[in-house]
Amino acid sequence: MGEVFFLWVVVVLMGLGVGLVKAWAVVWWRPRMIEAHFGKQGVRGPPYRPFVGNVREMVSIMLHASALPMPLSHNILPRVLSFYHHWKKIYGGTFLIWFGPTPRLAVADPELIREIFFSKSELYEKYESDPLVRQLEGNGLLSLKGEKWAAHRRIIAPTFHMENLKALIPAIGQAVVQMVEEWERESPESDSGERDIDVSDRFQRLTGEVITRSLFGASSYEDGKEVFRLQSQQMTFAAESFNKVMLPGYRFLPTKLNALSRRLNRDVKKSLAALIQKKYAAIKQPGRNDPELSQEDDLLGRMIAASERSATLSPDSGNGGAAGARFTADDIVEECKAFFFAGKQTTSNMLTWTTVLLAMHPDWQEAARAEVLQHCGSRAVPTKDSIHKLKTISMILNESMRLYPPAVAAIRRAKSDAMLGGYRIPAGTELLIPILAVHHDPRLWGNDATEFNPGRFADGVARAAKHPMAFLPFGLGPRTCVGQNLALLQAKIVLAVILQRFSFRLSPSYRHSPSVLMLLYPQHGAPISFKPLEPSHGSRRRSS
Repeated sequence: MGEVFFLWVVVVLMGLGVGLVKAWAVVWWRPRMIEAHFGKQGVRGPPYRPFVGNVREMVSIMLHASALPMPLSHNILPRVLSFYHHWKKIYGGTFLIWFGPTPRLAVADPELIREIFFSKSELYEKYESDPLVRQLEGNGLLSLKGEKWAAHRRIIAPTFHMENLKALIPAIGQAVVQMVEEWERESPESDSGERDIDVSDRFQRLTGEVITRSLFGASSYEDGKEVFRLQSQQMTFAAESFNKVMLPGYRFLPTKLNALSRRLNRDVKKSLAALIQKKYAAIKQPGRNDPELSQEDDLLGRMIAASERSATLSPDSGNGGAAGARFTADDIVEECKAFFFAGKQTTSNMLTWTTVLLAMHPDWQEAARAEVLQHCGSRAVPTKDSIHKLKTISMILNESMRLYPPAVAAIRRAKSDAMLGGYRIPAGTELLIPILAVHHDPRLWGNDATEFNPGRFADGVARAAKHPMAFLPFGLGPRTCVGQNLALLQAKIVLAVILQRFSFRLSPSYRHSPSVLMLLYPQHGAPISFKPLEPSHGSRRRSS
């Protein structure tokens, strides 16, 4: 009996020893080896600290920057990516930082960005989002990898071709007109007829409405609206959690917030599955066998039709067939979640910052209004024929996304040992691409890099900067955002209708405070003072 007990103790101690050795290797030995590896290549960074890496310093730098008052300036890099701005001045544009024991290489050189996103993209995979974000964005194009991602992309991408999206213009226009008519009914707050409206809040509501109409169409609109009301609650809870100090495993704790978030996630999936089944049944009705004729002009119908044409969708199927090739009803559920999360947040933020910029720069606001009145008239919603004529608005949107990109950074992970330019990158190293820093780099954009100048896009995106990889608001390469055409189409319609009906300026209560909470947003909202234009304004403009 004593010998058995002794052997048991030896086994336990050996197990503890092995665990301690592995832990020591992860939190001490490997980071030191990687620091030395990059040091030999001339890459430095703030020193690694066991367990926490540089997170404590990062948080301290960012808290200090966000506490300082922000002038009315577009030079937002020192505030928004303060840790990058601080360490770049010390270590140069390519430097090493640590998220716990995980190495992260900051890369802002456009030639290296070309390799990461284009020529060697197969070596780098998408970084896994925080679990709270994953729950919101779904297990779709935003988060999938490998063959399954490629299969989903092939099926879904045609849905977002501009020719297909033009059918959504009436639904988008209806939602936008309803919004501005509500604004017109609101009581003026001054004798001049101005009314203050927080466009950040209003555009979130609008983009949620538009994505619901676009995704589900007229027949399932009310059901879809209820589904996305639940997902909006999820977003609120995620934002609350991001404002707290997150501990490993926090989401598993039996808190009221976590329990409610999990219930909402189950309800969203269940409701979406029912909507998809309803749409699928309608398509399969007798006499409606042509997939081009058996669906409405909505994205859900087009996804189902596309999957039918490729013979990959079966509502009752399992996971058989070629790896990653099957596109099931569950897959469509996840893609619907992704469309709502990304479509709502990205487009609303783009519209918010563009409106703020036009309020700050009345000369460009007038130029955009003149273009809209010329091509669309004083009250008509833009049509598929007039949308492509709004060149000035396209330039303004591009400049807005350059100065205030929705996502301020992107992260990729080396799947194996790789060469990046002249750097040897160990497997598992994360690559931080500071999109905001690239967009504000004077070497790429000139001495006016932090100034609002839409004219730099007059000859198109490719010629706007000194390097074609300098502009990446929707990402680059194979994983470029599939919904960018829809986001830009929606933004053009919204801006055109607003410019037809209002002139606007920053409200006296506006506080310039760009901040990051998943995406770039105005921390204190975006109150704008709107003044209605007379309906005859457009005719006078066209005749002048």
